[in-house]
Amino acid sequence: MTEIELIAVGDVGAERDNPAELFDSVRHDIAAADIAFCQLEIALTERGTRVPHVRHTARSSPATAKILREAGFGVVSWASNHCMDWGPDGFYDTIDALEGQGTTVIGVGHDLASARRIRVVESSGVRTAFLAYCSILPEGYRATDRRPGCAPLRAHTVYEQIERDQPGTGCTIHTFPFPEDLDNMAADIAAARAAADAVVVSMHWGLHFVPATLAQYQRTAAHRAIDAGADLIIGHHAHILKPIEIYRGKAIFYSIGNFAMDLPMTEEHATRPSFLEIKALHPGWEVDFDSTYNFPFDSRKTIAVTAEISEEGIVRCGFRPAYISKNSVPEFLGPEDPRFGEVVGYLSEICASQGLPLEYSVHGDRVVLTG
Repeated sequence: MTEIELIAVGDVGAERDNPAELFDSVRHDIAAADIAFCQLEIALTERGTRVPHVRHTARSSPATAKILREAGFGVVSWASNHCMDWGPDGFYDTIDALEGQGTTVIGVGHDLASARRIRVVESSGVRTAFLAYCSILPEGYRATDRRPGCAPLRAHTVYEQIERDQPGTGCTIHTFPFPEDLDNMAADIAAARAAADAVVVSMHWGLHFVPATLAQYQRTAAHRAIDAGADLIIGHHAHILKPIEIYRGKAIFYSIGNFAMDLPMTEEHATRPSFLEIKALHPGWEVDFDSTYNFPFDSRKTIAVTAEISEEGIVRCGFRPAYISKNSVPEFLGPEDPRFGEVVGYLSEICASQGLPLEYSVHGDRVVLTG
């Protein structure tokens, strides 16, 4: 039975003159996989106008698309809360640059139908279908029948006062996926199930920077996706690791964190009200003006999802622990490295905190899920 390897990493976004150096320590491992996936967090364009209603916008040259391809990434999700940061010009430039390198781009398009398009990648006779959705949606970013953008998985938010007779007291936050978007996703997955040996669903969602906690809608949507036929769910956007759940024997990675992300800092940026708002979400977040990686310290711990896939579906699934330097460069870890245990221990802790115990075994530099 033929088996191929998928490796999937989280958010990628270069804000530097030489983006290739971000992959210096991992290029060989990424390229060795049969299929490599990443989530793009930054437009690849030199055109467009920065939209005014989002917190942080940056961009990289279209030439970065070649660097991503040379690093081994053949499947890229552009279904992100940054996909329209530079307007339609930046949106289409990014897609054109990636597709010009032979990269499969998922989760975006000139209208909703194209954003929902199933992309099947064949390797050694094994067919893997990819879909991507985004729940983090600034105004004008989701695709519609008449507008470009990303495939949406919107959610309603309801605030329920805990003590109804006590004005001003705290609340419980409930979130629910839009039925229309949930039904569209389930229909897409069912169609992908009929066209491929395995179905991988990318989700840009969740509570950014807040340690461990999941939004209710995430578990609802994830379970619906697997009920519809998904074999693996890869989540990102939170910029930190979040729990892993095994549901009906399928792995749900709620957030695999950053992978190769720059966030240089200036005094002006560090004092913006918009930055101070998100900085307050993570206790102990400190700014380092000498670093290109100004995320919370927890964000330096990351993973790459690994899956062996055959014509019968996903045979094994797990992850490779990695660490990100203060210069934004990721490095895969071996079991002899104390940071390997730190990453695994962190994941075990946050999974337990959400009632999702992590069951695994270690095989060399791989952590294999056994739950």
